[in-house]
Amino acid sequence: MIILKLLAKLVKVLRAGPSPAQIAGGFTLGMFLGLMPGFNFYRLVICVLILLVDVNLSAVILGWTVFSLFAYLLDPVFHDVGFVLLVNMHWLHGFWTALYNLPVFPISHFNNTVVLGSLVLSIFFAVPVYFLVRLGIIRYREKLDAQIQKMKLIKIIKGSKLFTIYTRVRRLGD
Repeated sequence: MIILKLLAKLVKVLRAGPSPAQIAGGFTLGMFLGLMPGFNFYRLVICVLILLVDVNLSAVILGWTVFSLFAYLLDPVFHDVGFVLLVNMHWLHGFWTALYNLPVFPISHFNNTVVLGSLVLSIFFAVPVYFLVRLGIIRYREKLDAQIQKMKLIKIIKGSKLFTIYTRVRRLGD
């Protein structure tokens, strides 16, 4: 039942929920949470940012879920990027040492290759993910939504007694 409720909420958000920018922003911040390993300082900063900025929480959860599924597959890539930044780029050693000697930065675990690599790649992909999701929401609302609502399967589902009961129960919960 929870899965059906989440799917219904997702469809509602896609169809006529908040603005595409709010959805895309939420999905992008969810990407940061999903790609970041463990609980660390960066995740805390992202959570505070989610609370401060007007983004869609359903999109945050969706982005977190989607990118969490791929994060373990991307860990070797994150390690390689972090290793290059921390070890191979000798001209950055003084910068990393200065950061590590500051009072707050050691708790951020930036000296972990996977954490640093995931942070850098998340920042790198944040703008493209935001604009692609925003464009996808706009295109969906302009073109696909009307076509999907006309599909025979959707009409059958909406006309079923199970769907009618579900909508009544959902209204009681609201």
